[in-house]
Amino acid sequence: MKVDVLLGLQWGDEGKGKIVDVLTPKYDVIARFQGGPNAGHTIEFDNKKFVLHTIPSGIFNKNATNLIGNGVIIDPFVIRKEINMLRTGGVEVGDNLLVSKKAHLILPTHRLLDAVYEKSKGKKKIGSTLKGIGPAYTDKVSRNGLRIGDIERGDFDERYRLARERHMFIIRHYEKDFETIEFDGLPFTEYEKAWTEALSGLRALKKVNSEYFIDNSLKSGRSILAEGAQGTMLDIDFGSYPYVTSSNTTAAGVCNGLGVAPRNVGNVFGIFKAYCTRVGSGPFPTELFDNDGQQLRDIGREYGSTTGRPRRCGWLDLPALKYSIMLNGVTELMMMKADVLNEFDRLNVATKYEYQGRQIEEIPFESTSIGIKPIYESLAGWKADIDHTNNYGSLPKELKNYVSFIEGHLGVPIKIVSMGPDRTQTIYR
Repeated sequence: MKVDVLLGLQWGDEGKGKIVDVLTPKYDVIARFQGGPNAGHTIEFDNKKFVLHTIPSGIFNKNATNLIGNGVIIDPFVIRKEINMLRTGGVEVGDNLLVSKKAHLILPTHRLLDAVYEKSKGKKKIGSTLKGIGPAYTDKVSRNGLRIGDIERGDFDERYRLARERHMFIIRHYEKDFETIEFDGLPFTEYEKAWTEALSGLRALKKVNSEYFIDNSLKSGRSILAEGAQGTMLDIDFGSYPYVTSSNTTAAGVCNGLGVAPRNVGNVFGIFKAYCTRVGSGPFPTELFDNDGQQLRDIGREYGSTTGRPRRCGWLDLPALKYSIMLNGVTELMMMKADVLNEFDRLNVATKYEYQGRQIEEIPFESTSIGIKPIYESLAGWKADIDHTNNYGSLPKELKNYVSFIEGHLGVPIKIVSMGPDRTQTIYR
């Protein structure tokens, strides 16, 4: 057995949660391998809607074991709310959810640091979700982090105090009135108290040495799907730096985020929208500032599931997709939200860039430059309601042409076309 990988190929928000939910019946274990509560995976079924920030999207399948791997960072306050939301919705959360002892904690002061750092940047701000992701990963890399396994140590309170003091020394340099800053509607002091109370819920979860759990699962023949968060173009190394997240969002992140040997990685499923979106600052060559962009936003309900912020919208960018496919070794593609394009007469697809007076298909090092201009090819839209179509043959020929055009440029088969947010609105090719 090998570990299959599912990840986003754009700037996040591609629809990974839905596809994990659709694929879960084929797998025994679903494992998150990176990121934190800046992720927002939305799953809809039976007229219910759930948004997951930390818990793997396989939680809705009673037969699946869900693992939060060592590469993930966890906010006790956030995961407690998430568990309560699931249980209120009738979803079982118990022994089917495991947490790696080596996963790192997001402390309340990590969120404060995130807020004051972002404020200090002024117009050059990154567009952080203010979830404490960057500061938590910073502590991890600088060997100052606190991990899930530490909460059961006798000296945890003292270690927490020292970490807090270290953070406060920095925070006071940037912001004197930090106690008025709110998180999840709570002033900092109240949030910190709620965070401390939420530790009891985290202590109640089953904690494992996840690398051994994964290895034993493979040896016993259990099938595993690794679920990525954010998107490839936000990768800390290969994304549009510095407008990136703080973890490796590519397939390589599975190896260090779960403790998987490279030879044990199997299929890589790449998820992309039929157009492009991005939240926060950073380069976006195909971004639209006209009525088409607003129409994509309105029809696609393009507002962040984590932040609520309106997403920037634009046409599909094939050079960026090729780049992501190359980095991840994608074996199958899955195209999401085709239904959002139902009302367009013409669809533009960027196949190259114009940069410094020449045409290129690669993303240059200076990708944050405003000098990148997309070169488009135009295709006919299908102008039809496809939301309830249940087989590929019944789709309009213009949509099938759109799929074939993308496949021809990318050289990887598109195996799933999604027609809407519900798990039933999925067509297999």
